[in-house]
Amino acid sequence: MRSVKIKEVIDALERFAPLPLQESYDNAGLQVGLTEAEVSGALLCLDVTEKVVEEAMQRGCNLIVAHHPLIFRKLSQVSDTDYVQRTVMKAIKNDIAIVAMHTNLDSAENGVNFKIAEKLGLRNAHFFGRNKQVLSPLTGDTIIGGDGVIGEFEALLAADDLILLLKKKFDVECIQANELLRREIRHVAICGGSGSFLLRDAIGAGADAFITGEMGYHEFFGHEQEIQICVMGHYQSEQYTTEVLRDVIEHDTPGVKCCISEINTNPIIYF
Repeated sequence: MRSVKIKEVIDALERFAPLPLQESYDNAGLQVGLTEAEVSGALLCLDVTEKVVEEAMQRGCNLIVAHHPLIFRKLSQVSDTDYVQRTVMKAIKNDIAIVAMHTNLDSAENGVNFKIAEKLGLRNAHFFGRNKQVLSPLTGDTIIGGDGVIGEFEALLAADDLILLLKKKFDVECIQANELLRREIRHVAICGGSGSFLLRDAIGAGADAFITGEMGYHEFFGHEQEIQICVMGHYQSEQYTTEVLRDVIEHDTPGVKCCISEINTNPIIYF
């Protein structure tokens, strides 16, 4: 079997979710390292920390593919001041490349939000909210993306049963919700991570429920019996992103070892 370079893996990911799909504030793409080396394995995770780099070393992976960028804001120095700088140093010292697929993967067809819909068993999933149309720098093809995804249950579901379904499928301790809807739910709008900006669009799209990772206190007000809001936690909502990354790499660069990180990097603890 032929060797595969790190660059080939990154190119496969960027064909699936081109960097032009990312938001203007984002910093997706290559974060650390050189890409001409042969890939020994790809460790897939949500966040990159020092422990994740150590895990990559232990599992023989010289590439880390994360959802959230390690380097989100400009670094003024690289020292031991904070975990970001220490993680960058550890990765460089151990010849480990780091790449992030963030809001470009959120916005991609069959990306993060489609995976959430799949886990819930929704049918006919499609984009809602702002539509995006970009050119792939690698292929020149026009790529369509969107902010969120809306789909439907095959059978109507009561609001409390939707909450139980979320807790089971995403293994969450609790769900933040507004007043339980007194009608049954069929159409569900989804935005993983911080999705409160799409609440109005979800209502406009005719959704009975809106599922996201985090929302502010005041954003729950005023929607009683209009839409069922379900907030499960940022990390929890995006935890299956690693499956999306794995499927892309295994399909487009067969033979590359993919390891899903066993480290829970969620910084929020529930007591």
